[in-house]
Amino acid sequence: MQKSAARKISIYLKIDSNSIDAYFNPHDPARLDKRQLGHDFQEYLNNSLAGAGRHTVIDFKVFCCDSGNMRFMVEPLMRTIRRHFKVKQMLKEAEFLKFKRRNYILLAISILVVMLFQGVIPLVFGQDHRIHSMFSNAIDVFSWVILWKPIERLIFYWNPFLKEILLYEKVQQAKVNIVESEEELINYHLERFDAA
Repeated sequence: MQKSAARKISIYLKIDSNSIDAYFNPHDPARLDKRQLGHDFQEYLNNSLAGAGRHTVIDFKVFCCDSGNMRFMVEPLMRTIRRHFKVKQMLKEAEFLKFKRRNYILLAISILVVMLFQGVIPLVFGQDHRIHSMFSNAIDVFSWVILWKPIERLIFYWNPFLKEILLYEKVQQAKVNIVESEEELINYHLERFDAA
């Protein structure tokens, strides 16, 4: 059974004088917009994005509780979140390149081994030998076995890499909606709920 991806994912953030420190690593001495994200907040982001698919729209809903005087914290927090996902994207792209390089090298080595066995072994045993047909069949089976894994990996295992890279790009480009009051937040949800 295939799980369906959500059409839209909204990540809700609340910014006030008490909650802003919870988003960052408390042990990081850098200034606020250069800090690392806290582990609990990273887990929240990852859990929020778990149901995302290729065509999922991602946005952030930022609720500024203290009547707008914490609005200046939205941009540094979003810059930190985008930087975090940019680093994750770069790591995943490097892992994908390593994956492709390894599998192309494995495929090239496999092809060389197959060519060696298909070319050398028949020369060692002449066409008239009875043992030639036995080795020929064994070499054919060995050739399929040795080529199967690199071909399988190159055809089927690249999609999860690209899915994660696309997800990280979407989070970096996600729209930020700032909600100033609880009434605005409730009205926003009522509009969306009534529209659905």
